[in-house]
Formats: sequence, C-alpha cells, structure tokens
Amino acid sequence: MVFKNKTYDVLKWIAQYALPAAGTLYAALAKIWGFPYGNEVVGTVVAVDAFLGVLLGISKSNYEGDGTLTVNSTDPNKDLYNLDLNIPVDELPSRKEITFKVVNEDK
Repeated sequence: MVFKNKTYDVLKWIAQYALPAAGTLYAALAKIWGFPYGNEVVGTVVAVDAFLGVLLGISKSNYEGDGTLTVNSTDPNKDLYNLDLNIPVDELPSRKEITFKVVNEDK
C-alpha cells in the first residue's frame, strides 16, 4: 500500500500534529472542566494515531520514489551515475522536492 503524495502529507500532518494536539486538549479540558470519558477519549485518539502511524510507515517503506539513481563505482577513475525517473521530466519544475532511491551496482 502506497498513499499518493498529497494524501500521505495530509495524513502525516494529522498524525503528527492534529491528533496529539486534540488528545492533549481534551485531556486538559476534561480534567479542568470535568468533561466526560477523558481517559476513553484520549485512549481512542492515541490508538487511532498509532494505527495511522503504522499505515504511514508501511506506505513510506513501499514508496518507490520519483526515480532511481544508480551508482556504478567499478571504475577506479570515475563513478558513473544513471537516473531513471518515474515521473515526467516536465513535472520536475513544479515539484517542491524529489525523492530518489539510490542503488549501488558494485555492492
């Protein structure tokens, strides 16, 4: 399973910022104002956040990147590099970042 870039970025933001902030806010307000089910709500938020983190981790490990940079170091005088893109070249200028897998042919 691999999320599309935008989906991954949104889910990552939710997992890193929104859910922990919401859980902390509810825990504090439940203690101060006596909101019901403080432990249950916060426990649920933490469980959902952990599950989302696992899904994001699986997606990241399966992500092939925008291309592969192959390095051949067998010639002692120079290294040879080959870049194979998984995206159209004309899309490169509009991207904020590009991710490549690096493969060492001589290893």
